[in-house]
Amino acid sequence: MTGLFRSLIGVSALALAASSATAQTELRMMWYNDGVEGEVMETILERFEAEHPDITVTLDVVPYKAVLESLPIQLAAGEGPDIARVTDLGGLSPYYLDMTTYLSDPDYWRENFGPFLAWLDPDGSSISGFMTQLTVTGPYVNKTLFEQAGVEMPGEGATWDDWAAASREVAGALDIPIPMAWDRSGHRVAGPAISMGAKMFDPDGAPHLVDDGLKSMATTLYDWHQDGTMSKELWGSVSGSTYLGANEDFANAQVVMYMSGSWQVPQFAETIGDAFDWWAVPAPCGPAACSGMPGGAALVAMADTDHPEEVVTLMEYLSSEEVLAEFYGKTLFIPGHLGLAKGGVDFATDDPRASHALQTFAGAVPTISPVAYELQGYVNNRIMFNALISRLGEAIVGEMTLDQAFDRMSDDVAKQIAEKERE
Repeated sequence: MTGLFRSLIGVSALALAASSATAQTELRMMWYNDGVEGEVMETILERFEAEHPDITVTLDVVPYKAVLESLPIQLAAGEGPDIARVTDLGGLSPYYLDMTTYLSDPDYWRENFGPFLAWLDPDGSSISGFMTQLTVTGPYVNKTLFEQAGVEMPGEGATWDDWAAASREVAGALDIPIPMAWDRSGHRVAGPAISMGAKMFDPDGAPHLVDDGLKSMATTLYDWHQDGTMSKELWGSVSGSTYLGANEDFANAQVVMYMSGSWQVPQFAETIGDAFDWWAVPAPCGPAACSGMPGGAALVAMADTDHPEEVVTLMEYLSSEEVLAEFYGKTLFIPGHLGLAKGGVDFATDDPRASHALQTFAGAVPTISPVAYELQGYVNNRIMFNALISRLGEAIVGEMTLDQAFDRMSDDVAKQIAEKERE
């Protein structure tokens, strides 16, 4: 073989390598973590890339706040990721890709994700993503503190007032700084408000945030912040509609009762472990219901992607029953896949606290009010949640009265929905 021939072969090989590199499609996935799910997803994506060498996937892990506040701005500017993990399911729906025509088996999606597809598409016709987890809001208690204080935990049918009184008693006996903490989130307040009788919509189906039921729960939260049941320093440390969790305070045994939800299970299994008995309890009751809010995070494809076929290839892989069973099992998430929910998931935990919590939250699904499901699927629910928490927060820190806060909530919802409809 002559040197010239060898050189030509070498040039050809380099050209082919360059062509292969050029042909490779790069996808970006925006992701946030509640617990270990990012690590689980990284492992799954590595396998996907090995099976699809023409596609690479960059997992951009960001704070949850960035998903709430930065992602909508990016999408509006046409600079968003190809795929994103979101919780504002209906609110971001104008930016989703309808994958239906690209899917190899759309019926698989309808059969297994059917009840949740409408959360992603108010019109109920497109397939844009799947639930990475189904969540249920509800409280955790530090059961160890109850036992140390000799205080009996309220039982079935207990109200929020019952739990508040018990939490104050435990905190007083053991000098715990915070009897009760809630995530600073309109979504977290909505379930208890519905339990107190909030309807969220008028008889014609139009949004109607402020009624006697909502006022009752909001007033209770206001009073708890004034009498020390809840800490003003937590909700008062941020403003507007900014989200703030109290998971670290609870994990550090500074909180007796913490209102959050099922997504905390994997995190608490890792951060608390067996340091104390963190115990999920059923949603406390009001006169109308004993309801939490359903919800969760969905992985959705974005319409502005330059690579819709490759995006759908990835989404079909991730949504397959085998892969999702692994994902739900390792992350300790309640399945958002009907087949797996019926058949069961092998959760990778020997922690009795985690097992109990998962059973408690899964068992709470039948108690969720129809109003809560309707609100979760409402395209403008984020406007309602933000108005609720921002104005209630201002009242709690003394910037306005509760009556003024209720008026502002109604004004905010009406004005922001009107502005959105003009766009």
